[in-house]
Amino acid sequence: MILRLLMLCGLLAALPATAAVAKPSDKPLEKAAKAEETQHHLVEAANAVVGVRMRALANARSSERLGAERLGSGVLIAPSGLVLTIGYLILEADTVDVTTVHGRTLPASVVAYDHATGFGLLRPVAPLGVKAISIGASSRVETLDRLMIATATGEGVSIATVVSRRTFAGYWEYLIDGAIFTSPPRTDHSGAALINKEGELVGIGSLLVLDAATPGERLPGNMFVPVDLLKPVVDEMIATGRHKGGLRPWIGLNSLVDDGQIKVLHVTADSPAEKAGLASGDVILAVSGQKVDKLEDFYRRLWSAGAPGVELTLKVRKGDEVRDVKLRTMDRLDFIRKKPTI
Repeated sequence: MILRLLMLCGLLAALPATAAVAKPSDKPLEKAAKAEETQHHLVEAANAVVGVRMRALANARSSERLGAERLGSGVLIAPSGLVLTIGYLILEADTVDVTTVHGRTLPASVVAYDHATGFGLLRPVAPLGVKAISIGASSRVETLDRLMIATATGEGVSIATVVSRRTFAGYWEYLIDGAIFTSPPRTDHSGAALINKEGELVGIGSLLVLDAATPGERLPGNMFVPVDLLKPVVDEMIATGRHKGGLRPWIGLNSLVDDGQIKVLHVTADSPAEKAGLASGDVILAVSGQKVDKLEDFYRRLWSAGAPGVELTLKVRKGDEVRDVKLRTMDRLDFIRKKPTI
């Protein structure tokens, strides 16, 4: 594992940041020293990645779709012990353990879960004994950049190419700007660290996708949540367990765009959508009288309706019938199960 890490870090250090031709150095010794320094930063960054193992609450609503036990990665982002991961790994957690690359395992508490960004924060009960990673600027990540993906499970470390940067609308009422898409794909993507040549964290792994480069065109890859989304909200997440941008109406639909229409894939049990009678196969035509045909439009109309708890009307096609469906939204964090406090 260590040998593979060193080889990959050395390869990445030798590559230009983008597909542009690297400029030759006038001083070979300086070039070699710089490559060695880069390799050192990359090794340190990979060592900041930890394994995350979670067991959900016995009555967790998310277990049906995410599993009662979840395994992924996270990365130490602060000397105080704060670990950043992808939020669905720790949603409705009963217990969480983190394991360093050196095999040290410690229990951790959930500090925050933020549905708006997709991030989750953990804090181990004691110092991990590894150096925290530096946070980079995901805004500087460009198409064709070569970056390192590091996990504490599965493949460990590998090199991937950024194939696109774009807005991402997830089927679970989720929307972010500037998502980073890479290829080739990794199946151990959950909470994976996306690291630039300077050894800085620029993204956290979220999904395996089939159209990484262009929507609708097949190229398997991964979607990473850019760390720039964390910077303005991390203090609030630590203080309150979330950030105010995530306080918005939620109805409990999983949807996709099919032939220019928003089709319902799944309705969450006991959600506002289920209580209103929505079902798999329904087509959402409008929100409060405003036509929607893209997930981005659907979510923005939904979230602009008011605070959680607002009542709204969806125009829905059920088979050959079009009807208005009224429902009362809610705050998603009021819906999920929470671990009892002593």
